[in-house]
Amino acid sequence: MTVAPGAAPPIPEVGAGIVMPIGGAEDKIGRMTVLREVVRLAGGSSARMVVLSTASSLGDEITHAYLQLFASLGVTDVVGIRPESRAQSADPQLVAAVERATAVFMTGGNQVKLATLIVGTQLGDAILAAHRRGALVAGTSAGASILSAHMVSFGSGGATPKFRIGQVSQGLGLLDDVIVDQHFTQRNRFGRLLALIASNPAQLGIGVDEDTAAIIRPGGLMEVKGRGVVTIVDGSEVVTTSYTATGTQPLMMSGVTLHTLPRGAVFDLTARRLVSAPGLPDTSAPPTVAVPADVPAGTRPRSRRIAAEGAHETTSELRRRPASG
Repeated sequence: MTVAPGAAPPIPEVGAGIVMPIGGAEDKIGRMTVLREVVRLAGGSSARMVVLSTASSLGDEITHAYLQLFASLGVTDVVGIRPESRAQSADPQLVAAVERATAVFMTGGNQVKLATLIVGTQLGDAILAAHRRGALVAGTSAGASILSAHMVSFGSGGATPKFRIGQVSQGLGLLDDVIVDQHFTQRNRFGRLLALIASNPAQLGIGVDEDTAAIIRPGGLMEVKGRGVVTIVDGSEVVTTSYTATGTQPLMMSGVTLHTLPRGAVFDLTARRLVSAPGLPDTSAPPTVAVPADVPAGTRPRSRRIAAEGAHETTSELRRRPASG
């Protein structure tokens, strides 16, 4: 199927095996654009949702907050689970809740705690199985980081990539070939993601802003929703000093490809290329070639806009011009 550069490709209303990393701090009191999208992709009023809040330090408070939020958006079948040990992550009742779910939503908090208590357990395996059978798996903040196989476990902020600025550990592995970072612009994590990609150039870096989601469908098509942008760092052609640097030395990186994608943009993570984005011109048709019109010699353009294009305007002329837009 050919897709015009300025138009988004057709995307199923409810996909199978969708993975949805959210950058954290999603709107919970206004339009709730991101949370509404979670509910829509989970099946709307027919959704069966599980909220996993192990990462959070807020305990039952955050669990009940999300239960109330999803209920207010029309989900009548939503339960919260919060295992606090690997033994509890083997509880048959928790595993059964995930096995019947159309969506699993993981809250923010501490992704190392979440991975330590979930990855490699019966509950973690149930989440992977739910994804394979078509359930939505979404996570915000820490819950977004754990979605990838290479999980950002900790690190510092800053715009400059430095040796040992961050570290990765094992995540759930729903996304095999990417590293997800969250609160990306708000906490200035550009340097951290760059440094991690320098050491893992086969991985694609995905930095997700707050109140923003990357909706990743089977096959690798990613669509951006929400208020911010998703930043893609492609280091497949990188030349770097990541393996010779020491201490906190800044890294030399050359040949990195960068994409910043606002809402509505669609990106192919497998092919590592932009598919479409709002505002792009339609270049599917051949370019036009203008020829002189059959008009009398000496005729001048009558349009004031054409005549004035590019002309220098004084301050007084600008003040007299009527406001537009």
